[in-house]
Amino acid sequence: MTLWRSTCRRFISPARILLAQQCDLWIFPAQDIFTYLLPLPALGAIHDLMHRYEPQFPEVSAKGEYGKRERHYRNLCQWAKGIVVDSEVGRKQVLESYTVSPPHLHVLPFVAPRNISKDKESSLLDNIPTLPEKFIFYPAQFWQHKNHKVLILALALLRERIPDLHLVFTGAKKNGYNELQNRIRDLKIGRQVTFSGYVSDRDMTYFYRRARAMMMPTFFGPTNIPPLEAMAQGCPTAVSDIYGMREQLGSAALYFNPSSAEGVAQVMEQLWCDDKLCGELSRQGLLHSSQWNQEHFNQKLLSILNKVLSPGYQ
Repeated sequence: MTLWRSTCRRFISPARILLAQQCDLWIFPAQDIFTYLLPLPALGAIHDLMHRYEPQFPEVSAKGEYGKRERHYRNLCQWAKGIVVDSEVGRKQVLESYTVSPPHLHVLPFVAPRNISKDKESSLLDNIPTLPEKFIFYPAQFWQHKNHKVLILALALLRERIPDLHLVFTGAKKNGYNELQNRIRDLKIGRQVTFSGYVSDRDMTYFYRRARAMMMPTFFGPTNIPPLEAMAQGCPTAVSDIYGMREQLGSAALYFNPSSAEGVAQVMEQLWCDDKLCGELSRQGLLHSSQWNQEHFNQKLLSILNKVLSPGYQ
């Protein structure tokens, strides 16, 4: 890597173009390889290290994926001038996993994306299917680690006691989709599950505002975006009690063991039946969103940039 960084400008046109800008700092928020492939002063990002902490899932370990991720993160930690992580838990995991100077790690928590409007819904709703009057919502691509199946098992446990319970899923088909469909068929609960497919970012507000609650039983972290989106819309939220989720959401969400269908069912029943609880979660979620919003994010990012660019920073 050292040889490549010292010679790439001679024969790689993009390297010459970027280096010619003579920028004080380049920011690569999407875990880009240019963070370390080019001899640039770079601020990179590490969103998660789940290939290390949850390697049982093929999406982060199969077909050389583990090795590819390891090479990427090792190079990033060696060459980046600074690294941004989403939580204190994420910071701890990086320090546990790689050789990196602690002052080079900067915590910058996520905020809900700008497309989650607080003022109005999208006007492009023609392609959205009819939704049940009341439903539990889970927006996630159908990767195995997203753990849709535990919601299905919880629904099956509750179907006699709560016959009108309904789940709505959005997201692209991935490696967990076929197994989920088979499980739904075997449990004979197809009428209680709606698959809405891919939904644009612009239209996602429609689902959050109409959902009884959002439940996210993922095995991956440290933190996640959908709970922030849900809370910004006043949608009651319940999530896996893993990694940095309590750090991210505090008392504004309910927590459950994502491996326990019985525990998930208990929380699902609370959300479905307890109007007072849902009202309080909605209020707490909106309050939590106001306490860490885009303005706060921008101020924290500016503070990080000032630190990385300060004369004494190495």
